[in-house]
Amino acid sequence: MAAELSESYELDPFAALLLVSRGVTADNADEFLYPQCDIDPFSLPDMEKAADRIRKAIDSFEKIAVFGDYDADGVTSAAVMYSYLESRGADVICHIPDRIKEGYGISSKAVEDLKEQGVSLIITVDNGISALEAAKTAKELSVDLVITDHHKQSGELPEAVAVVDPQRTDCNIPFRDWAGVGVAFKTICAVEGDGEEELLDEFSDLVAIGTLADVVPLKRENRALVYEGLKRINSGSRQGIEALKNTAGVSGKKLGAGGISYTLAPRINAAGRMGSAMTAFRLLLSDDEDTAEELAKTIDAYNKERHSVENEITKQAIAEIESRPDEKYASVIVVSGENWHQGVIGIVAARLCGRYGKPAVVISLDKDTGKGSCRSIEGFSIYDALSAVSDTLTHFGGHTLAAGLGVEKSRIDEFRKAINEYAKTVEMPFPELRLDCKLNPAYINMDLINSLELLEPFGAGNEEPCFGLFNMQITKITPIGDGKHLRLALRKGSTEITALLFSVRAEEFPFRLGDTVDAAIKITKNEFRGEVKPSVRICDMRFSGSNDINYLKSVRLYEKYRRHEKLNEKELKFITPNRDFLASAYRFFKKNGGWRFDLRSLLTRANCPEASAATLLVSEDVLCELKLMEKNENGALSICETSEKKDLDTSKILAGLKAEMGKNNG
Repeated sequence: MAAELSESYELDPFAALLLVSRGVTADNADEFLYPQCDIDPFSLPDMEKAADRIRKAIDSFEKIAVFGDYDADGVTSAAVMYSYLESRGADVICHIPDRIKEGYGISSKAVEDLKEQGVSLIITVDNGISALEAAKTAKELSVDLVITDHHKQSGELPEAVAVVDPQRTDCNIPFRDWAGVGVAFKTICAVEGDGEEELLDEFSDLVAIGTLADVVPLKRENRALVYEGLKRINSGSRQGIEALKNTAGVSGKKLGAGGISYTLAPRINAAGRMGSAMTAFRLLLSDDEDTAEELAKTIDAYNKERHSVENEITKQAIAEIESRPDEKYASVIVVSGENWHQGVIGIVAARLCGRYGKPAVVISLDKDTGKGSCRSIEGFSIYDALSAVSDTLTHFGGHTLAAGLGVEKSRIDEFRKAINEYAKTVEMPFPELRLDCKLNPAYINMDLINSLELLEPFGAGNEEPCFGLFNMQITKITPIGDGKHLRLALRKGSTEITALLFSVRAEEFPFRLGDTVDAAIKITKNEFRGEVKPSVRICDMRFSGSNDINYLKSVRLYEKYRRHEKLNEKELKFITPNRDFLASAYRFFKKNGGWRFDLRSLLTRANCPEASAATLLVSEDVLCELKLMEKNENGALSICETSEKKDLDTSKILAGLKAEMGKNNG
């Protein structure tokens, strides 16, 4: 298939191989290689009603309010809709709610306030699909409501003039995965009628930023929108974006999808998280250089503040989880804290999800109520989970891997129990890092990088290629960036490469010179002083020969035991260490002065099979119980100085396991 694709489209053979591995064949290659914005806007539900009502408001010079959302998708959606209406001569205002004071989505109060300002038509962007009460209020006040959204429908539709949402349950079009800004763009195309190409040229930069920020699949039209948007962003055609690039330190650099996702989008998000999203809205529409620079500096300050607050709350959340075994070993982590900043709990949830390899819910408490943000792993729909336990919540909404919720403080424990009971009814997937293919390090060169450019833009559904380097020997370890990161030299045969490992300090690095490892890497261009070279970034590492499945299954078994779920006889025997195992483990810890690295490296250094992870973890518990070792708040183990001989028969942990085995045998 790869050979056929390479020959038919005159592609580099390696690029063709990667395309085939991503499901691209000769039958659908045109759609991937030459994406088009070719879906009729009027195929979306209620689009004709929406377009007619908006045209009428423009022609009659009615006062229109665009009601956005405070994240990057919502801000860019509002900027697209507002800017278009303004260009058509409409009497239009924009309102983006304050995250803390008003919360997500249009409310009855917001409708009342807009009515007082003389608004007769409200157009929501990136919100509204669940705004039942706001829609009722609008009808009572004779304010027409046009909803444009992309979130899933969870109940009845709001009573509005039009509800344009591809995620409506009655929508059956082939492609439904636009971001909120994508739906807003399709709406203005419908209002305009002819001229979609001109609108794409005008607004593709804003559409691309919102699409990438909301992490929707880069397929079909999304791929086309981002492709065109990147060209416009790199042409320097919008003053506000140029100012933002300047404060982010990427002015003059060609930005790809990753550059947008990790530099521009977080800053736009930071405005809504830490201050006012209207600051970002004004920046995107600013055509004055000085004004744009000031707004961009304000947003950059918000972003720095966001980093600080996010780190502090993450630290508090981890401390809370580590202090509560019932929380740490749950299938779904649910952690809460008083007055945690609502603007960053989504990021904290994502970090916890990555750290613990399981879905995470982070709840900010304010007196008797809580607002939560959820992130999940591939294969576990957090939206379905919330739907199943919705009776414990005041509200919820979102997508498969990210969602938000409201919950009464008094019901958080009930919610925690319910969502973990639901998790038992589905097969919890293991977190995965998928490799596109194995790679010989000798082939890492500019020709390889140039062939990868064919696959851009990268994002959800078309991730940046990730390659596997296997049986690489570590020959050099160099701290860089004030010790915050590492530069590694890796050798295989006669080939040695340099690779960067970010956010890992030398004292945290569990590998040593001479270790043979497998590394998951990503390769990009590095331009420095006019010279362009490949840059290798390490995403993950493991000892060569590791068995991921055996290790993860064993860890899951230990977590099941710590959750006090019933184990069968085979499982109980498997995790219960005998005297020889415990003695061997203690000798290893004593020889090494404890252990401060991860479990997987511990298994390797102690010459334990990875399937013995559960047994080794129980051994740690027993040794700590007997005061032979102790574990600090960071999980590091140290030896307790004692001359007293310890009797294993006094271990309540071992006694409990033996008693459970006795019950099973009985």
